[in-house]
Amino acid sequence: MSHNNAPQELVESNSVGQVADADRHGRVRDLFTLWFSTNIAPLPIVTGAMAVQVFHLSIGWAICAILVGHLLGGIVLGLASAQGPQMGLPQMLQSRGQFGRYGALLVVVIAAVLYIGFFISNCVLAGKSIHTVAPDLPLPAAVLIGACAATLIGILGYNFIHTLNRIGTWVMGIGLLAGFIALFANGLPADFASRGGFNLAGWLAMASLGAIWQISFAPYTSDYSRYLPRNVGIWKPFIATYCGAVLGTSLCFIFGTLVALAVSAETDTMEAVKQSTGVFGPVLMVLFILSIISHNALNLYGAVLALITSVQTFAADWAPSRQARVALSAILLVACCVVAVTAPADFIARFMQLILAMMIVLVPWAVINLADFYLVQKQRYHIPSLFDATGGIYGRFNPNAVSAYAIGIVVQLPFAVTPIYTGPIASKLDGADLSWLVAIVVTLPLYLLLSSRDTLYRRQQISALSQA
Repeated sequence: MSHNNAPQELVESNSVGQVADADRHGRVRDLFTLWFSTNIAPLPIVTGAMAVQVFHLSIGWAICAILVGHLLGGIVLGLASAQGPQMGLPQMLQSRGQFGRYGALLVVVIAAVLYIGFFISNCVLAGKSIHTVAPDLPLPAAVLIGACAATLIGILGYNFIHTLNRIGTWVMGIGLLAGFIALFANGLPADFASRGGFNLAGWLAMASLGAIWQISFAPYTSDYSRYLPRNVGIWKPFIATYCGAVLGTSLCFIFGTLVALAVSAETDTMEAVKQSTGVFGPVLMVLFILSIISHNALNLYGAVLALITSVQTFAADWAPSRQARVALSAILLVACCVVAVTAPADFIARFMQLILAMMIVLVPWAVINLADFYLVQKQRYHIPSLFDATGGIYGRFNPNAVSAYAIGIVVQLPFAVTPIYTGPIASKLDGADLSWLVAIVVTLPLYLLLSSRDTLYRRQQISALSQA
């Protein structure tokens, strides 16, 4: 594989523009380290503990559900990542090739809202964690420290994020391994292996959580693979991303399950981590603080790219510079810090509920995005049309994609479980959310059927434009 040996800039200059072949660089294995390190964090540990605390599964059935969910959901994440080297574009800008210039705007705005919400939530979580480790530091100051550190990483951009996660893979990987060793060395209760059991609703719910976790990263996956040389192909970035994300997250989910079994059911999960890992507990908490900050940089980076894409929808002639990306990052930092410092105590819980609700609109988008890239357009797009004010050959709206997308949302409702609504079929399944699976099964064939009308026409246009 060829590499560009030119010196890499400290602060990334590109924003949403296509990465030229001459500027491509990096190694495919960096995708493994990024997604492995990113997913070793407190939130997946807390989520994994739900297998015991909420769904009352035994250790064997919990691990089975966790692995099945992540192995399935990781396919979506890996396929999205493999798009980056072929197109050299951020994930959300690619959506113009399926939905049209204005048709893609809804999903881009939703993605921006999610990133900003994640950024604020992690600012709160980082602030509380720092305050716990250093009680003399006021909570608002701790929030500001965590937010500023994440913003700096996000401003430095693509290369620094990858470098940080290469280091983070070793630090966090060794830290998590030491956590497992400390957990078993500290002693487990006698009923560790016999507690809980199997119930179909709980198993389905836990497997769904794993799948949804992986799919939720899809809106910004190719943001971190778009600088790789085009000749890396599809398989290598897919397998590197898939293995990194599935391995890192599954280990954390399983660690959370074991921690929940090691202490009483009423204990807070992160407090349980400290209790069950003995003297290593405080060290693990410091590592988690670093992980939260590093992960939050991805949220800021993705939010800025999504906001730039949204603005550029109406200002096609605008070529956002490095200064524009830095200025927008600074504005977001100030606004998010204000919200984080004044947020109510249950902000993170409320936001996570919003995330689960918004997955209803993200899963059909991911299906259409991947189906169009791999099965309809056969990985060939006319890139200038994605930046054209008229939408070029993709137009302002693609009624086929918009129709399939809308139907993909509606069919999920009977199976959905959200804080404000539980579908009738989900109620019969004791609250197991299978809406994501229904969205895939319905949206994929529907989009392929609808898009078959204009596929040949668009391919002919792309061929003609490529030869011109």
